[in-house]
Amino acid sequence: MSLFAELGQLTVLWPRMLWLYALLPLLAGVYLWFVARQRRARLALAGLAGLNAGVMNAGRTRRVLPPLIFFVALIALIGAVARPHAVVVLPSMHKDIMLAIDISGSMRATDIKPNRLRAAQDAARTFVENQPRHTRIGLVTVAGGASVVQSPTDNREDLFQAIERMQLQRGTALGSGIYIALAALLPDAGINLEHLVYGKPSWNWPNLNQQDKKKEAVAPGSNRSAAIVLLTDGEYNTGPDPLDAAKLAADHGVRVYTVGIGSKEGFPLAFGGWSMRVSLDEDSLRKIAATTQAEFYAATSAQDLARIYEHLSARMTVERSRSVEITAFLVAAGALLLLLSAFLSVLWFHRVL
Repeated sequence: MSLFAELGQLTVLWPRMLWLYALLPLLAGVYLWFVARQRRARLALAGLAGLNAGVMNAGRTRRVLPPLIFFVALIALIGAVARPHAVVVLPSMHKDIMLAIDISGSMRATDIKPNRLRAAQDAARTFVENQPRHTRIGLVTVAGGASVVQSPTDNREDLFQAIERMQLQRGTALGSGIYIALAALLPDAGINLEHLVYGKPSWNWPNLNQQDKKKEAVAPGSNRSAAIVLLTDGEYNTGPDPLDAAKLAADHGVRVYTVGIGSKEGFPLAFGGWSMRVSLDEDSLRKIAATTQAEFYAATSAQDLARIYEHLSARMTVERSRSVEITAFLVAAGALLLLLSAFLSVLWFHRVL
């Protein structure tokens, strides 16, 4: 029975009904016997009338086609009786994406030409252009604090303008960036930014805190309609711990893809009489991505960054499998074939089969 129950990605709910196919050879044999009997009678009649037997064979294709279509229809209808289900892979896109981009002072480094910020802006613009029109994208800038400079929207021109407006600031509050991006993606999730980001006493917002506590966590990465892309070139030096923020994102099923610009060794940066080496906290970015079932990407050039965002565009496409009953399709196909068989038979022979 298991042989009939599953054929690759096709399964049937009532596999026993497939044994009806065993009747088809018997039915075909009866039909061929009946056709042979009629043919002998026609040949004998043609001999008596002195007709050329070749004339009787001229319409052989016409005589064979309607019965053949009829048998194909029976195959489809018997398959429908077994109630087949097909596993269909349905592509879908994230409907809402938040770009969280680091605009700290280290983004002025020129190891990525013309500088890290300009390369990040160009890559973000390309990423936006590659997304489907129905995908809403928002933008959060991350420095000493984080703020939403563009709420999720499908207006690409507004996004491009928000990307161009980004200006360098001090500090790197990666945790704040994740929290604020998450709250923008899930406005109804009751995320208490006042407490999580600004550290204000929780008793001032009892309803929100109770909602946070009562909300059940979901599997990491299970939210197929929302995602965060975090781009940074350094390590966090202010604000909440980004790993704690990543855990909250994971509890809501939201993936946080991390993109690191630069290297662990760092790059010397001189500004305003100060000289320092800015380095990438790659380990933390990997942990953030892993916590949310996402990926970490490292970019050491503008070309790397462009390829990463191109790959991210592909990663935003998720596949979900769904079992769909296709009985109605087989019934419809069988009915149409039966009608076609009867139509051709009536048209050519003035009878049904």
